[in-house]
Amino acid sequence: MRHQQSGRTLQQQRTSLPPDEVLDAAREFFSRGSGIYSAFLEKQGPTWMSLRGQGGEEIVIAASKETSGTAVTGSSYMFDAQVAQFLSTLPPAAAPEPVS
Repeated sequence: MRHQQSGRTLQQQRTSLPPDEVLDAAREFFSRGSGIYSAFLEKQGPTWMSLRGQGGEEIVIAASKETSGTAVTGSSYMFDAQVAQFLSTLPPAAAPEPVS
């Protein structure tokens, strides 16, 4: 028997945006999606949000500040392509400075 969440994937991206701007961008991106790919804010904390889409599908986005940018993760059971598309819209973080 498969666990209900076993089909989820975790996608990651690093960006130059601060965490609050990442969450604002996610809310905007998923709310303007077309038809069945729209999702709307359900719950939110300072560094994460869950959105609910068609048929109750959940999308979770988290963003945490790091020294050279913001680490962003996104997870969904059926909206993987939309999560990947959202992550691709974020400006990349600068490459970390080499340690000498």
